[in-house]
Amino acid sequence: MRLTRHFAAPWPLLILGLLIALIGIVLAGGGAWLAAIGGSPYYVITGVAMIVAGGLLCRGARAGAWLYIAIFAVTLLWAFAEAGFDGWALVPRVVAPLILLLAVLLLMPLAAPPPRRWRPALLASAGVLVVAIAGGFAIGLAGPSGAERPLPAPRLAMSDPALHQTGADWPAYGGTESARRYSPLAQITPANVGKLERAWHVHSGDLPSSPDVRKTYGAENTPLKVGDSLFVCTPKNIVLALDPATGNQKWRFDPKVPDTAIPYTAACRGVSYYAVPGAAATAPCAQRIIFGTLDARLFALDAMTGRRCADFGANGEVDTKIGMGETPPGYVSINSPPTIVKGVVVTGHQVLDGQDRWAPSGVIRGFDAVTGKLAWAWDMMHPDWDGYPPAGEEWARGTPNMWTIASGDEALGLVYLPMGNAAADYYSSLRRPPENFYATSLVALDVTTGKPRWRFQAVRNDVWDYDFGAQATLVDFPGPQGSVPALVLPSKQGDIYVLDRRTGRPLTPVGTIRAPGGGVEPAERARTQIVSLWHNLRKPALEERDMWGMSPIDQMICRIQYRRASYKGFYTPPTSEQRSIEYPGYNGGTDWGGIAVDPVRGVIVANYNDMPNYVRLVPRAEARRKGWAPRHQARGEIGGAEGAGDPQAGTPYAIDVNAGWRLPWTGMLCKEPPYGGIRAIDLATGRTIWDRAFGTARTNGPFGIPSMLPITIGTPNNGGAVVTASGLIFIAAATDNLIRAIDLATGKTLWSDVLPAGGQATPMVYEADGREYVVIYAGGHHFMETPIGDDVIAYALPRR
Repeated sequence: MRLTRHFAAPWPLLILGLLIALIGIVLAGGGAWLAAIGGSPYYVITGVAMIVAGGLLCRGARAGAWLYIAIFAVTLLWAFAEAGFDGWALVPRVVAPLILLLAVLLLMPLAAPPPRRWRPALLASAGVLVVAIAGGFAIGLAGPSGAERPLPAPRLAMSDPALHQTGADWPAYGGTESARRYSPLAQITPANVGKLERAWHVHSGDLPSSPDVRKTYGAENTPLKVGDSLFVCTPKNIVLALDPATGNQKWRFDPKVPDTAIPYTAACRGVSYYAVPGAAATAPCAQRIIFGTLDARLFALDAMTGRRCADFGANGEVDTKIGMGETPPGYVSINSPPTIVKGVVVTGHQVLDGQDRWAPSGVIRGFDAVTGKLAWAWDMMHPDWDGYPPAGEEWARGTPNMWTIASGDEALGLVYLPMGNAAADYYSSLRRPPENFYATSLVALDVTTGKPRWRFQAVRNDVWDYDFGAQATLVDFPGPQGSVPALVLPSKQGDIYVLDRRTGRPLTPVGTIRAPGGGVEPAERARTQIVSLWHNLRKPALEERDMWGMSPIDQMICRIQYRRASYKGFYTPPTSEQRSIEYPGYNGGTDWGGIAVDPVRGVIVANYNDMPNYVRLVPRAEARRKGWAPRHQARGEIGGAEGAGDPQAGTPYAIDVNAGWRLPWTGMLCKEPPYGGIRAIDLATGRTIWDRAFGTARTNGPFGIPSMLPITIGTPNNGGAVVTASGLIFIAAATDNLIRAIDLATGKTLWSDVLPAGGQATPMVYEADGREYVVIYAGGHHFMETPIGDDVIAYALPRR
């Protein structure tokens, strides 16, 4: 009787009223917290109003329905005031309230007297639904408009075909050692690319051996094509030679890398090709494939047979860990192809991030491409050492390493090393002067001596893991007195620099910004940081209204996290007392996928990420309680993604990075989309030609459930693009498991295909038997949460 007296509504209306009131209680409580720390008052006001509306509905009062309708109307006005007509930004503000509105309209007649009480409700609900669907499609499916600027006219002076074009082959990871990722082939065009079909599809046979190993796989491979062979490298460094026209296997070499050697990611980005000068074409190992492995061995194989080159090291291999001292399994690996200039094989290596301040050395080595003998070693702490360390010594531990890919200039005899940071990325007080000098720099090394010629540093005292991930791309840049040998250098923080590759002198404007201080090492923080005034991929600083989620509650929680964090804009230093926001995060801007350059038109194609990290330095005592320890020790409650619970042993702080800044219960990111884009840039002026969100929502959704929506959202992406003479861009990279052909002139997608696994790799283009092919290794990626596979797929136009 008491329940009936308090709640006079029919049970459907009663349930709806309780739901609205419950949501109101959450919004009012969280909204009061948010307002108290300086955030938007909308949530607390709306929450209180929803409690009242829910209570009235529970009593069967129509006033509750009218009050909720008013709440929705105000919400709609507030949403458009904050987000404009950005469809994805409107989702958490409008979609869930709209669903409740439909329920209110449908059930409102239960609080009204008969007759014909349902007809107005049904008509109103249908009208609201039609308007909502039409508005959603109009906003969400709005495709890219025409080009913001026309493509520049061809500038043949910017191209050096003899040195920097690939022709029918793809002989290096970036097309050539210039890393332009450009093909002069033009059989596949914007007019006929829609007819592209799978020409062949093979499996490499390298799949994870267990569920735990599956959590480390990420192929990242770009094959090479030289003559009548295509060379593929799998995550655990198995090398295959395939017929480029059919995919038929010619030979296979397995270096037997153990699972224990896998670092954070099992990946082989590529191999390198070398033809021995003066050797007879039929001589053993006259043409050789040189590559490194996850257990830090360097191999040379006969390109024709796959047999070891007996004259290289010890039976075709060299142990690159010699001279490094203690190297626990997985700490030192080679996941990128070496760069070969003037017969010297230049290789860096990846040192596992976040484990120990005194991790193995980041030393760079040059080996003779024929004999495998060490030609030189560059240890920045021992610049006078030319070869292996003296007896009883080892290369300096903890120094910055080059985990990614170098580019090279054969004429100048220089290799360009994108350097990382000293070990313990997020704490700088223990770094030595040479480490501070060379970290997060591009270093030009003389391949004949192994000595630095020049360096260009992008970040001072880096504590953001902003190491250079991308190759520098060699171009001929237009100057007042003619073209200048130059390179284009993209960075994780979004800046793009153009440097004279002979001297390192900037050819485009570079400036400085005032950097925020504070953090746990205020005396260490540089007062200013350099930025490119020519072009950058960075978006404006985050604001509270940029927070996202799948509902108003998610968005409110992200707003609270935003307000509670330390955030002073670009280069906010990490703190210990609270989380800090790092934006862009460590995945870019531009990461290892690099950029592509059309040297004839003078156009840069750059795909990029646009996500923050949510970071906290964890005091050592707290890290010990959690059991956070280096990888070769007991791990305790260790995190998943890179930086999520890394111990940084030997420093006062461990590091905990929420990469992408996710909400744990839904997996949704706190920043609103897009999370990735692709842009065309005029190389001569630095002006944007067009810029598009990149990647659809088809495989994304809350709780890891794919939405299958073919709507562009702009997803995280890893892997790069290639561009062809016909004006096409081929790229996979995004988390929607698609490979695309994009019109260079407009940014419109002209063709796509669904891959059987994630396409976190850069495609390549070549010609075989008069037919142009596009090949992608679809191996998936654990960090990008795409399906793991072992698929190598070639596309071509139908045979006539």
